[in-house]
Amino acid sequence: MYKRFFDLVIVISTAFLWLPLIATLAGCTAIFLGRPVFFTQMRPGKGGKPFKILKLRTMTEGVDAQGGVLSDAERLTAFGNFLRSTSLDELPEIFNVLKGDMSLVGPRPLLMEYIARYTPEQARRHEICPGITGWAQVNGRNAICWEDKFTLDVWYVDHRSMLLDIKILWMTIAKVFKRDGISEDGHATVNKFMGSCHNDKE
Repeated sequence: MYKRFFDLVIVISTAFLWLPLIATLAGCTAIFLGRPVFFTQMRPGKGGKPFKILKLRTMTEGVDAQGGVLSDAERLTAFGNFLRSTSLDELPEIFNVLKGDMSLVGPRPLLMEYIARYTPEQARRHEICPGITGWAQVNGRNAICWEDKFTLDVWYVDHRSMLLDIKILWMTIAKVFKRDGISEDGHATVNKFMGSCHNDKE
Protein backbone atom coordinates (compact mmCIF):
# COMPACT_ATOMS: atom_id res chain seq x y z
CA MET A 1 0.00 0.00 0.00
CA TYR A 2 2.88 2.38 0.67
CA LYS A 3 3.77 2.49 -3.04
CA ARG A 4 0.32 3.65 -4.11
CA PHE A 5 0.21 6.32 -1.40
CA PHE A 6 3.78 7.39 -2.21
CA ASP A 7 3.01 7.60 -5.94
CA LEU A 8 -0.12 9.70 -5.46
CA VAL A 9 1.54 12.11 -3.04
CA ILE A 10 4.48 12.71 -5.40
CA VAL A 11 2.40 12.95 -8.58
CA ILE A 12 -0.33 15.21 -7.18
CA SER A 13 2.09 17.52 -5.34
CA THR A 14 4.20 18.04 -8.48
CA ALA A 15 1.31 18.44 -10.94
CA PHE A 16 2.08 22.16 -11.30
CA LEU A 17 5.41 21.10 -12.86
CA TRP A 18 4.59 18.15 -15.09
CA LEU A 19 1.19 19.21 -16.45
CA PRO A 20 2.47 22.39 -18.19
CA LEU A 21 5.58 20.51 -19.35
CA ILE A 22 3.55 17.72 -20.97
CA ALA A 23 1.29 20.31 -22.64
CA THR A 24 4.31 22.18 -24.01
CA LEU A 25 6.00 19.02 -25.26
CA ALA A 26 2.76 17.83 -26.86
CA GLY A 27 2.56 21.12 -28.74
CA CYS A 28 6.16 20.78 -29.91
CA THR A 29 5.51 17.19 -30.98
CA ALA A 30 2.56 18.36 -33.08
CA ILE A 31 4.80 20.92 -34.78
CA PHE A 32 7.81 18.67 -35.43
CA LEU A 33 6.15 15.28 -35.90
CA GLY A 34 2.51 16.05 -36.58
CA ARG A 35 -0.46 14.26 -35.09
CA PRO A 36 -1.15 12.16 -33.18
CA VAL A 37 1.20 13.54 -30.54
CA PHE A 38 0.81 10.56 -28.22
CA PHE A 39 1.93 6.97 -28.75
CA THR A 40 -0.18 4.25 -27.16
CA GLN A 41 0.54 0.54 -26.96
CA MET A 42 -0.64 -2.43 -24.94
CA ARG A 43 1.92 -3.44 -22.31
CA PRO A 44 1.85 -6.05 -19.52
CA GLY A 45 1.19 -4.75 -16.04
CA LYS A 46 1.03 -6.48 -12.68
CA GLY A 47 0.42 -10.19 -13.18
CA GLY A 48 0.90 -9.68 -16.92
CA LYS A 49 -2.49 -7.98 -17.21
CA PRO A 50 -2.47 -5.73 -20.32
CA PHE A 51 -2.91 -1.98 -20.08
CA LYS A 52 -2.49 0.86 -22.57
CA ILE A 53 0.71 2.83 -21.99
CA LEU A 54 0.81 6.52 -22.94
CA LYS A 55 3.96 8.19 -24.27
CA LEU A 56 4.89 11.14 -26.47
CA ARG A 57 5.52 10.11 -30.06
CA THR A 58 9.18 10.20 -31.10
CA MET A 59 9.09 8.64 -34.59
CA THR A 60 7.50 9.45 -37.91
CA GLU A 61 5.23 6.97 -39.66
CA GLY A 62 7.60 6.71 -42.62
CA VAL A 63 7.37 3.77 -45.03
CA ASP A 64 9.51 2.66 -47.97
CA ALA A 65 8.46 2.43 -51.64
CA GLN A 66 6.89 -0.99 -51.00
CA GLY A 67 4.87 0.28 -48.05
CA GLY A 68 7.03 -1.37 -45.42
CA VAL A 69 7.74 0.49 -42.19
CA LEU A 70 11.19 2.08 -42.13
CA SER A 71 13.72 1.17 -39.46
CA ASP A 72 13.75 2.94 -36.09
CA ALA A 73 16.90 4.83 -37.08
CA GLU A 74 15.21 6.17 -40.21
CA ARG A 75 12.00 7.18 -38.43
CA LEU A 76 13.62 8.71 -35.35
CA THR A 77 13.82 12.49 -35.81
CA ALA A 78 16.16 14.95 -34.12
CA PHE A 79 13.32 16.15 -31.89
CA GLY A 80 12.30 12.58 -31.19
CA ASN A 81 15.86 11.72 -30.27
CA PHE A 82 15.90 14.67 -27.86
CA LEU A 83 12.74 13.39 -26.19
CA ARG A 84 14.21 9.90 -25.85
CA SER A 85 17.63 11.03 -24.65
CA THR A 86 16.04 13.11 -21.90
CA SER A 87 13.30 10.51 -21.20
CA LEU A 88 10.74 13.29 -21.65
CA ASP A 89 8.76 11.03 -23.99
CA GLU A 90 7.84 8.96 -20.93
CA LEU A 91 6.30 11.83 -18.94
CA PRO A 92 2.70 11.04 -20.01
CA GLU A 93 3.08 7.70 -18.21
CA ILE A 94 2.28 9.77 -15.12
CA PHE A 95 -1.37 9.39 -16.18
CA ASN A 96 -0.86 5.61 -16.08
CA VAL A 97 0.41 6.05 -12.53
CA LEU A 98 -2.70 8.04 -11.60
CA LYS A 99 -4.89 5.28 -13.05
CA GLY A 100 -3.03 2.66 -11.03
CA ASP A 101 -1.67 0.74 -14.02
CA MET A 102 1.88 1.80 -13.19
CA SER A 103 4.01 3.03 -10.30
CA LEU A 104 6.70 5.69 -10.31
CA VAL A 105 9.29 2.98 -9.58
CA GLY A 106 9.24 -0.62 -10.78
CA PRO A 107 10.33 -2.87 -13.65
CA ARG A 108 9.71 -1.19 -16.99
CA PRO A 109 6.62 -2.44 -18.88
CA LEU A 110 7.98 -4.14 -21.99
CA LEU A 111 6.25 -5.69 -25.00
CA MET A 112 3.39 -8.17 -24.60
CA GLU A 113 5.20 -10.64 -26.85
CA TYR A 114 8.06 -10.95 -24.34
CA ILE A 115 5.90 -12.70 -21.72
CA ALA A 116 6.19 -16.09 -23.41
CA ARG A 117 9.97 -15.69 -23.65
CA TYR A 118 10.72 -15.17 -19.96
CA THR A 119 12.15 -17.84 -17.71
CA PRO A 120 10.04 -18.40 -14.56
CA GLU A 121 12.54 -16.27 -12.61
CA GLN A 122 12.45 -13.44 -15.16
CA ALA A 123 8.65 -13.52 -15.14
CA ARG A 124 8.73 -12.53 -11.45
CA ARG A 125 9.20 -8.94 -12.63
CA HIS A 126 5.42 -8.95 -13.12
CA GLU A 127 4.70 -9.62 -9.44
CA ILE A 128 4.41 -5.85 -8.93
CA CYS A 129 3.23 -2.87 -10.97
CA PRO A 130 5.63 -1.71 -13.67
CA GLY A 131 7.31 1.67 -13.23
CA ILE A 132 8.29 4.79 -15.12
CA THR A 133 11.80 4.19 -13.82
CA GLY A 134 13.40 1.28 -12.03
CA TRP A 135 16.51 -0.35 -10.60
CA ALA A 136 17.59 -1.58 -14.04
CA GLN A 137 17.16 1.92 -15.52
CA VAL A 138 19.55 3.52 -13.01
CA ASN A 139 22.06 0.68 -13.37
CA GLY A 140 22.64 0.67 -17.09
CA ARG A 141 19.26 0.94 -18.80
CA ASN A 142 19.65 -0.05 -22.48
CA ALA A 143 23.45 -0.26 -22.27
CA ILE A 144 23.25 -3.60 -20.42
CA CYS A 145 22.02 -6.96 -21.73
CA TRP A 146 18.47 -8.19 -21.26
CA GLU A 147 19.47 -10.88 -18.74
CA ASP A 148 21.16 -8.29 -16.52
CA LYS A 149 18.10 -6.03 -16.71
CA PHE A 150 15.81 -8.83 -15.61
CA THR A 151 18.14 -9.82 -12.78
CA LEU A 152 18.04 -6.22 -11.54
CA ASP A 153 14.24 -6.13 -11.90
CA VAL A 154 13.78 -9.27 -9.81
CA TRP A 155 16.24 -7.94 -7.22
CA TYR A 156 14.04 -4.87 -6.90
CA VAL A 157 10.92 -7.02 -6.48
CA ASP A 158 12.58 -8.75 -3.52
CA HIS A 159 14.08 -5.63 -1.91
CA ARG A 160 11.60 -2.84 -2.68
CA SER A 161 11.01 -0.21 -0.01
CA MET A 162 10.16 3.46 0.22
CA LEU A 163 13.78 4.40 0.87
CA LEU A 164 14.90 2.43 -2.19
CA ASP A 165 12.23 4.11 -4.32
CA ILE A 166 13.44 7.55 -3.20
CA LYS A 167 17.01 6.55 -4.01
CA ILE A 168 16.00 5.35 -7.49
CA LEU A 169 14.08 8.57 -8.21
CA TRP A 170 17.10 10.70 -7.26
CA MET A 171 19.40 8.48 -9.34
CA THR A 172 16.96 8.77 -12.26
CA ILE A 173 17.15 12.56 -12.20
CA ALA A 174 20.96 12.35 -12.37
CA LYS A 175 20.81 9.81 -15.21
CA VAL A 176 18.42 12.00 -17.20
CA PHE A 177 20.83 14.95 -17.06
CA LYS A 178 23.76 12.71 -18.04
CA ARG A 179 21.66 10.93 -20.71
CA ASP A 180 23.31 7.60 -19.89
CA GLY A 181 22.30 4.27 -21.42
CA ILE A 182 19.60 5.64 -23.71
CA SER A 183 20.16 3.14 -26.51
CA GLU A 184 22.02 -0.06 -27.15
CA ASP A 185 25.42 0.30 -28.83
CA GLY A 186 25.00 0.33 -32.62
CA HIS A 187 21.22 0.77 -32.47
CA ALA A 188 18.86 3.75 -32.53
CA THR A 189 16.86 2.22 -29.69
CA VAL A 190 17.35 -1.34 -28.41
CA ASN A 191 17.19 -4.85 -29.86
CA LYS A 192 14.12 -6.92 -29.10
CA PHE A 193 14.32 -9.58 -26.41
CA MET A 194 14.15 -12.96 -28.16
CA GLY A 195 14.55 -15.12 -25.07
CA SER A 196 17.47 -16.14 -22.88
CA CYS A 197 19.83 -18.82 -24.15
CA HIS A 198 18.92 -20.93 -21.13
CA ASN A 199 15.16 -20.37 -21.51
CA ASP A 200 13.42 -23.76 -21.60
CA LYS A 201 10.43 -22.18 -23.35
CA GLU A 202 12.36 -21.59 -26.56
